[in-house]
Amino acid sequence: MNHPAELALAQYMTDAANGKAVLSKATIERIGQDVVDALGRQFGGGNKRGDFGLRMSNIGRPSCQLWFQKNQPEKALPFPSTFVMNMMLGDIVEAIFKGLLTEAEVEYGDADTVVLDLPEQDTKIKGTYDITINGAVDDIKSASDWSYRNKFKDYATLKAHDSFGYVAQLAGYAKASGLKAGGWWVVNKANGSFKYVPATGLDMMEEMYHINKTVKTVKENKFERCFDAVDETFNGKLTGNKILDTECGWCSFRKTCWPEMKELPALKSRAKEPKIVSYVHIEEESTV
Repeated sequence: MNHPAELALAQYMTDAANGKAVLSKATIERIGQDVVDALGRQFGGGNKRGDFGLRMSNIGRPSCQLWFQKNQPEKALPFPSTFVMNMMLGDIVEAIFKGLLTEAEVEYGDADTVVLDLPEQDTKIKGTYDITINGAVDDIKSASDWSYRNKFKDYATLKAHDSFGYVAQLAGYAKASGLKAGGWWVVNKANGSFKYVPATGLDMMEEMYHINKTVKTVKENKFERCFDAVDETFNGKLTGNKILDTECGWCSFRKTCWPEMKELPALKSRAKEPKIVSYVHIEEESTV
């Protein structure tokens, strides 16, 4: 732990766990109202895939995914039954996290809506960041245990596998607000642990270049796959099969983008319950 707020929050949580700290009535009421507001957002009007628009939350996603969202939204795979609950949990985590920061006497700026001006593309992109601390914009993320330990290991790891566009999102918030790009407060939904992942090494010029490029591609409305199929390996050896890139696995348009794809139990696995693999080419001997 290196961020001062991280240390203050850890101390408060330790005190709370040992009966030395309690939430104030004002903080409890604030958290309660934030949760009520979140319930209204998530359950009040139904979750629909509405009209397409570029936002801070999607500007870092692959341009091929944005093309489908713009042109063929009806081809998206349906939301799973867990979707709304996961969104709701994220909202609750954010509400509680901010309340705990207050109780830990961490000074922070609350959420604010900003507009990123891209004159080269004659475009403005709106978004609402979560929080600011010490003059830097931060995002609050709730994560699975796997994502907490792997995806959010550090900035470099997140940057290398950022199919959700978290880095571009944070850069957009920082550029639009005139503040520094801070990082991500990540809460493990499995056990309640938390950490701060600083955006150390974030290159604002590089991110703005990619954001402008994405906007240009979307406006030109040209489709091009962002990822190629990759070779499958088993026990360190090539199988001759081709599978989806891991970045495609999160895309709700993967079956339309790759119509030949077959989601099957790993063909070479001898496990009782082999993992499901997205195959786009299968060598004949692999099926024997």
